[in-house]
Amino acid sequence: MTRMFLARRLVTRCFSSVSPRPLHVCIVGSGPAGFYTADKLLKAHEGATVDIIDRLPTPFGLVRSGVAPDHPETKIAINQFSRVARHERCSFYGNVKLGSDLLLSELRDLYHVVVLAYGAESDKDLGIPGESLSGVYSAREFVWWYNGHPDYSSFKPDLQSSDTAVILGQGNVALDVARILLRPTTELASTDIASHALSALEESSIRKVYLIGRRGPVQAALTTKELREVLGIKNLHIRIKETDLSVTPADEEEMKSIRARKKKKIYELLSKAAAAATRTSEADRDQRELHFVFFRQPDRFLESDERKGHVSGVNLEKTILESVGSGKQIAVGTGEFEDLNCSMVLKAIGYKSVPINGVPFDHKKGIVPNVNGRVISHTSGGISKTEPGLYVCGWLKRGPEGIIATNLICAEETVGSIREDIEEEDGICKSEKEGSKGLLQLLKERKVKKVDFSGWEKIDAKEKQMGSEINKPREKLVTWEDLLAAATN
Repeated sequence: MTRMFLARRLVTRCFSSVSPRPLHVCIVGSGPAGFYTADKLLKAHEGATVDIIDRLPTPFGLVRSGVAPDHPETKIAINQFSRVARHERCSFYGNVKLGSDLLLSELRDLYHVVVLAYGAESDKDLGIPGESLSGVYSAREFVWWYNGHPDYSSFKPDLQSSDTAVILGQGNVALDVARILLRPTTELASTDIASHALSALEESSIRKVYLIGRRGPVQAALTTKELREVLGIKNLHIRIKETDLSVTPADEEEMKSIRARKKKKIYELLSKAAAAATRTSEADRDQRELHFVFFRQPDRFLESDERKGHVSGVNLEKTILESVGSGKQIAVGTGEFEDLNCSMVLKAIGYKSVPINGVPFDHKKGIVPNVNGRVISHTSGGISKTEPGLYVCGWLKRGPEGIIATNLICAEETVGSIREDIEEEDGICKSEKEGSKGLLQLLKERKVKKVDFSGWEKIDAKEKQMGSEINKPREKLVTWEDLLAAATN
């Protein structure tokens, strides 16, 4: 049996004996982690009512604002999440901000269970000179911009100052960003990409993109599916230095393990692409190139002499790999440096969750300390004490890693912890709580313009209607004003 199947059976079996007494649950965050948690709780506990709140007026989190527009198949999960939201014991309330509209302490007073699943809305920093220069962005900002996130409708990345962009990182997000920069806009025009992004990309001068990685091709943190897709872009020339493809005995050993079979496949794909690369024709002014650059790490960002305060390049330090045991190799600097000129840098080095008042937070890991989803209040004598009724799921629980389906297993673990706590003699649902009734009263008193799921369905219908007029699956509303207006129309 697979691990996922066992986890599902465990949660269902253990909940089968739970009393149908009322269980009021509030989930903060409407991304995959939030919806999977809601789905499992609704199926497992017939007395549970679940309210999902989100600061955005739109549900689905990164499925809407993170998945690339040319990956519509990945967004199919929205159908399942919509069925959860329409469940008679589930409610969605968007445009509700934890920390300003509501306090966590108030939610804990109203609900037996509060699950924090609000994901990662910030970015890791490199902490190197020049990081604040104009033209240095996080990949998250760029992704939210082309996906029509309302916080980034006025974002204006510099796509015209030169023909070169640098992406720091070689994971799937880095590949997404590179693909959007290099894919012909005629192909993007039939996706749900935000119109402001499509217009900017049509005028873009970017023709060369450099993907920078600290380690080698064997250690690249990407998947074969994503790599194949970017390698398959029409008329895109792949550039990889032959010396970067050299493998050491340690690399060979790393590719032998069962878990590393994918690494070997990635290395083979990169080697094949490098071998098939042809010399650039100077006659082709629209020549597009993707450079995979390995064994380099950023040391500092360079400031333009002509445009004060704007980035003009990256100073890179060459690296080598050193073994640290268990088949793992880390990159260390060699003290040799080189400059790479560009007008735009995108840092694809990882998302980071943000803390909220009243909840412990591990700033180094970017997570809420937890044991199987139970939030840890403090640790004494090596024993962790947990906050009764307070849980965490998703990236906030485990860090920004995994795919959409990874949140399913993560949610099952958290729901299993909730089940165990309910079954205790002084379980978390022994006392009376107001739940939705109290929440709606608070929102009414504070004049919060909540958007329920029917409001989202109006936004959805409006976007699809506008999209059908221009041969797109949807034309996204990208400002808070337009989204709220559509929801209340």
